[in-house]
Amino acid sequence: MESTTRSYRTGGEDVVLDITRDAAEFVAGYGDGLLHLFVPHATAGLAIIETGAGSDQDLLEALAELLPADDRWRHRHGSRGHGRSHVMPALVPPYASIPVLGGRLALGTWQSICLVDLNVDNAERDVRFSFLAG
Repeated sequence: MESTTRSYRTGGEDVVLDITRDAAEFVAGYGDGLLHLFVPHATAGLAIIETGAGSDQDLLEALAELLPADDRWRHRHGSRGHGRSHVMPALVPPYASIPVLGGRLALGTWQSICLVDLNVDNAERDVRFSFLAG
């Protein structure tokens, strides 16, 4: 298995960050197999969605409705509503697996791999990229 970790700055606001290009670069040159991505954080996740046509913003708005940044959360430290960030990975999991065929991601035409982060208190995120040859 080949594995590496990449770091991303997500900033101080809710974000859907497209990391598809990095994933494609990581698997380039490998044959067939499986790319597994993992976010080693309790407050971030990975989604495979269409980006650039509004779906990324729609996802953030849906999460804001489901997980409001208010004082309802028992997990209380950091910014207001921080507890929602700890619930989010139950809806947007911290992992994703994508088939790789001939060194290329076998994603659908409009699919992108995105890091989803609602935790405005932590602007630095790591994603582990692991390739398992088939």
